[in-house]
Amino acid sequence: MQNNNVIETKNVNFYYGDFKALTDVTMPFQRNRVTALIGPSGCGKSTLLRLINRMNELIAGTRVEGEIIFDGKNIYAPEIDPVEVRRRIGMVFQKPNPFPKSIFNNITYGPRLSGTNGKAALEALVEHSLRQASLWDEVKDILHQSAMMLSGGQQQRLCIARALAMKPEVLLMDEPTSALDPISTAKIEELIEELKKEYSIIIVTHNMQQAARISDFTGFFYIGKLIEYNLTEKIFTTPAVKQTEDYITGRFG
Repeated sequence: MQNNNVIETKNVNFYYGDFKALTDVTMPFQRNRVTALIGPSGCGKSTLLRLINRMNELIAGTRVEGEIIFDGKNIYAPEIDPVEVRRRIGMVFQKPNPFPKSIFNNITYGPRLSGTNGKAALEALVEHSLRQASLWDEVKDILHQSAMMLSGGQQQRLCIARALAMKPEVLLMDEPTSALDPISTAKIEELIEELKKEYSIIIVTHNMQQAARISDFTGFFYIGKLIEYNLTEKIFTTPAVKQTEDYITGRFG
C-alpha cells in the first residue's frame, strides 16, 4: 500500500516549562484529506497544530521531543529553516486577524517578502487566492480598501486567501469558524471541501457536527494523549475506545 501521508508525528512529547502538554503522539495526516482534531478544551489539540508549523518555539520555555516528518524530513532537525516550514504549512487562526491594510496588501504581503514582485504577477495571485477562498466576487471592486471593513466571515475567508497566496502544501485551521455566524460557518465548510482537492487540511474544532461533516479522518485527544484515530465515520459510529464514545455522545467534555 502506498504511503499517502503528507505529515506524520512520531512519539511527540511537548512541554511548556515543566507542564507536559502532549504525550507520545504518533499519528498520520493524509494528503488531500481533511483530518479533524477533537477533544475537550486544553487537551493539546491546538498545541499539536502549532507544533506542525513550528509556532510553539516562539514561546519561551517550551521544548519538543520526537519527530514530525514532512516531505520525508523531521521539521525539527537542526538544518531545517522554520520560516520555510511556515511557508509550506499555512495557518488560519480562530479569530480572523487581517492586517490593518488594504485587502490587496493583505494577500500580497507574504509573497512580496518571499520575492514575488511585478504588478501583473501580484494581481493574478490576488485574484487566484481570493477565488480559491470564495471571496473574489464580494471584494473585487474594493481591493484597495481596508480589510477591516469586511464582515467577520469575509475577514476569515481573507485570512484563508492570505494563507493560500503563499502556495502552501498543508493548511492548518485552529477552530476557524468558532467566532462566526452559521451562514459564514457553512461557507467556510464548503470552502474546506473544495480546498482539499489541492491541499491537505488539518482542523481543530470543538464542533462535533462540523468534524463529522467535513473531515475524512478524526483524532480524539484527551489530556495531551491521542486516544483514538480513525476514519471519521468509524469514530462517530463505532468508536473503538469507550472514552471516545463518551465524549462524542456528550457524557463528558
